[in-house]
Amino acid sequence: MPNICVLDGYTLNPGDLSWDALRQLGDVALFDRSARSEIIERAQNADIILANKVVIDAETMAQLPKLRCICVTATGYNNINLDAARRQNITVCNVVGYGTEAVAQHVFALLLELTNNVALHNQSVQQGDWSAQADFCYWKKPIVELSGRTMGIYGFGRIGQKVAGIAMSLGMRVLSTHRHPERDALVGVTFVDLEQLFSASDVILLTVPLTDKTRGIVDQHLLSKMKPDAYLINTGRGELVNEMDLRAVLLDGKIAGAGLDVLDGEPPRADHPLFGLPNCLITPHHAWATIESRKRMMKITLDNVRAFLRGMPQNVVS
Repeated sequence: MPNICVLDGYTLNPGDLSWDALRQLGDVALFDRSARSEIIERAQNADIILANKVVIDAETMAQLPKLRCICVTATGYNNINLDAARRQNITVCNVVGYGTEAVAQHVFALLLELTNNVALHNQSVQQGDWSAQADFCYWKKPIVELSGRTMGIYGFGRIGQKVAGIAMSLGMRVLSTHRHPERDALVGVTFVDLEQLFSASDVILLTVPLTDKTRGIVDQHLLSKMKPDAYLINTGRGELVNEMDLRAVLLDGKIAGAGLDVLDGEPPRADHPLFGLPNCLITPHHAWATIESRKRMMKITLDNVRAFLRGMPQNVVS
């Protein structure tokens, strides 16, 4: 039986799912969280590691001689040194497609809160403002209609395509910047370059993977291209955005607002520069975390382990 070490399993399964199917595949050492200093001791005998956000670098791999496979319980795998994995003949697999519906739903949860201010008006009603009104209705901020506006999607994978379909159903025009426009062409979607995407869109969604080329790409230059009544939504990675540049345009009112499910550095420090801004909504990187989504992630992860043990690894990124 292979030795399987789950280094940070809590966010996938905080207690409402089961690890029993994994235990049928090997001897499992299960940890909710692992500090960097704990990885070597905990995974010393592991043939297979399951890791979500734990960083497994070259130095760590060099001290894990039995390690044959790393199953990342996420789509992004920038926490794994792929070059080192290749040198040591360690297979790295990820999980794709598990959170498409959940993340697309969250994109519009953020956007609709920015445009309709539901929480603000509920609070106002609960405080008695409606009861004191002379008229049958009121609004504390203008309500923005999405129909007829333009959704710009940076990154047109599964999530981007799902968002495009929802946006078009709301009457929005859809633009995208994507590496493979011919392969992923979709009726109703126009592909443009990045600067045109930022200048022509009323809503910008970031759902592109984090790479050396995309790290910090949304900076003062691109943000300055945006319309003053446009919104930025980020459900990709926090490191895509230069957060001080975003803070500046939000404070100056150069864009209407931002909805962020990710930040550069998670969990963030208590004095994060984007905290406390009235036109910036932040949720704690949970767009993916519906129970349905986590069940799919668990199933795909187990399938990855089974496939590797059969000698036919799947979802291989290295």
